[in-house]
Amino acid sequence: MAMTDLIIIGGGPIGIACGLEAKKKGISYRILEKGPIVNSLFNYPVNMQFFSSSERLEIDGIPFISNEAKPKRNEALEYYRRIVTSNELNIQLFERVSEVQKDGDIFAISTPKATYHARNVIIATGFYDLPNTLDVPGEDLPKVSHYYKDPHFYASQKLAVVGASNSAVDAALECWRKGAEVTMIVRGPEIGRRVKYWVRPDILNRIEEGSIRAYFNSSIQEISPEQLVLDTPEGTVMLPNDFVLALTGYQPNFDFLKAAGIELSEDEKKRPQYNPETMQTNVPGLYLAGVICGGMETHKWFIENSREHAQIILRDILSKKGNPKAANQTC
Repeated sequence: MAMTDLIIIGGGPIGIACGLEAKKKGISYRILEKGPIVNSLFNYPVNMQFFSSSERLEIDGIPFISNEAKPKRNEALEYYRRIVTSNELNIQLFERVSEVQKDGDIFAISTPKATYHARNVIIATGFYDLPNTLDVPGEDLPKVSHYYKDPHFYASQKLAVVGASNSAVDAALECWRKGAEVTMIVRGPEIGRRVKYWVRPDILNRIEEGSIRAYFNSSIQEISPEQLVLDTPEGTVMLPNDFVLALTGYQPNFDFLKAAGIELSEDEKKRPQYNPETMQTNVPGLYLAGVICGGMETHKWFIENSREHAQIILRDILSKKGNPKAANQTC
């Protein structure tokens, strides 16, 4: 049975940072990624611009140079891809992990291609896999998507954008500028306060002038091929519609975490249990890194404040390497 010291699940920026740190420390490792390098970033909108400046997205002290202070998606893809290739990281792409099981001190990590064995595991899978659904009739129609890619697709179409966060606002503005007839449907009373400060005035002005219609304190009750049924403060509205972008946020794969033995808080935040001094969960040898640490609080962790998780975890793994009985209490 081939054995490695560490399996890293997730080949995003934080998973890559963990791989770099393991390589520097002489720890045998393998990164398993379900898609391409930095899969989540690859699935971001084509014109997406980060809120953070480029130096805050750097990992392992490797400079990130961008054309503007805040880099765009294509620049980030180039940066992280070059890190992986130039450092010859041991990463296997398009290999989704289906299960993590522990037998004694050894983890078995299963994918459709193989079962790997390791003494330690880091889960750095982020939260972009599972959209928060609307749970309304018609949500499964082909016209409905929970992911936004390119505004050209929606040109000359009646587009409903559900949500009021950065992703929803970016999509509404870009699609309107490409000729879509855009209507925003917002559950709360206003556009989100966390929307990028240089973008929020733009969407507010477009709504105020009537270029983009917005229904606040409203929700979709039903989706049909030709229209939407809205519940608004003024009553029921029948809205003609061609496409729906339901950009209502995403969540980690909690079933995967629970199946691996990780305990979650019993409140709506579903925070996984881990020790912030080591990033080790209640399962010895099983660690969390990156945004997944926040549970449903997906706004709590970013690349810039979780890239240090790699050093914390590898320091703990090294401290136990010569002492198999060493274990940390979780909190």
